[in-house]
Amino acid sequence: MGLSLLIVDEISLHIFYSQREVPSSNIALHSAHCARNLQKCEHCGDMVARKLMDEHYDENHAPMNCSLCKHTVERELWDLHTGIQCPQRMLACQYCQFELPAVDLFEHQDLCGNRTEYCQSCRKYIRLREWIGHELQFHTILNAASELSSDRTRAAAEQPVPKPARPATGSLHKQLLLTVAVTGVAVLIGSILYQGKGK
Repeated sequence: MGLSLLIVDEISLHIFYSQREVPSSNIALHSAHCARNLQKCEHCGDMVARKLMDEHYDENHAPMNCSLCKHTVERELWDLHTGIQCPQRMLACQYCQFELPAVDLFEHQDLCGNRTEYCQSCRKYIRLREWIGHELQFHTILNAASELSSDRTRAAAEQPVPKPARPATGSLHKQLLLTVAVTGVAVLIGSILYQGKGK
């Protein structure tokens, strides 16, 4: 009876270290080897070779430094940080597709959404922030009001289409980039002149 208790204790010790099946004749030797060479990781509970514990920690548990916002982030939260939380992650404006840091996106979209585009069907300028609602309200097949009068449609087709006062969306992106570049050059020249006057 005492022998079987000893074997049960040795088996459970063996399972604690390597979690592998070992013939009962080798349990004592195997358990001693595991106790000497393996260590339980305090972060994940895995059994890791003692000589590789630092490498295991660096690869699996060490905090990571975000190159965008300079914050130190726990490795387990890295994907969440880079995907949702980092204020410096790059996001595209829903109106012009220009990419900028998330922290600046709200203010940019507030201004960008106030720009207008010409609606060919209505012959009106519509704010970009209202464009989708405008399309749904006035230009969908489900909207019966747009199909009630074929006379209106014929009359609209006969009217000449005025040229839009603004360029198409693609050239707006180019204009925005040009504006940013010109502004940057102006700021650079202004700062050089200002430094010259200070001396």
